[in-house]
Parts: sequence; structure tokens; C-alpha cells
Amino acid sequence: WVQLEESGGGSVQAGGSLNLSCAASQFIYDRKNYVLGWFRQTPGTEREWVAAIDTSDNTIYTDSVKGRFTISQDNAKNNVYLQMNSLKPEDTGMYYCASDPRVRIRTMVAGRQFQDFGRGTQVTVVS
Repeated sequence: WVQLEESGGGSVQAGGSLNLSCAASQFIYDRKNYVLGWFRQTPGTEREWVAAIDTSDNTIYTDSVKGRFTISQDNAKNNVYLQMNSLKPEDTGMYYCASDPRVRIRTMVAGRQFQDFGRGTQVTVVS
């Protein structure tokens, strides 16, 4: 079954860095094709994806994080990571790891939602 567990959130000064980790269940990695993503949500708004990676290590980023965030995965450990550098106060939010076997990175558009989410980890960037 699908399990996703995030860690690594915290409070950081603007300009600082954080590295989020997500432990994904073997069930996800056993799929022929999968996409794992990181979503961000602030109070009163819908979750929106910020980065995603697929079976072949293809990646995609939302415009606001390009050049600052890097998504990667370690298949041997069933982990996916989000390295966040040059953090800004507007990066503050709850970050969720997500997966969806129906998604293909090449067709992802703003607002695309995933099927399964973890419980999230809070990131707070203070100015």
C-alpha cells in the first residue's frame, strides 16, 4: 500500500537552506511508472506542487522555485528529497510528499493534484 512520511522541516532565516526527506513505501517503487512530488500549502489555499520526479529521474519545478530547489531520489532507500536553498518568506508552508501512478511529468500543469499524500512537514522562513 502507499505510505509517504516526510521529515526535515523547521524554521530558518531567509536565505538559508533546508533538506526535506520523504520515505516512500516499496509499493510505490515497485510500479513500472511512478511520479513522486513535493507540494506546498499555506493556510486558506489549495496544495500546489513545487517539484516532481519520475521513474527515469526526469524532473519538473514550478517557476517560483527554479534554480533554488532540487528534487532527487535514492531508489535503494526508497527516499525522495527536496533540497531548498535561498529560502524566502513566501516559501513558508506545509510541505507534503505525494505520489500518483496516473501522472506523467511531461504533461503536468499548474494545479495538478496527486492521489496520495503524506502528513506533511512544516517549513517556516523568517525574514
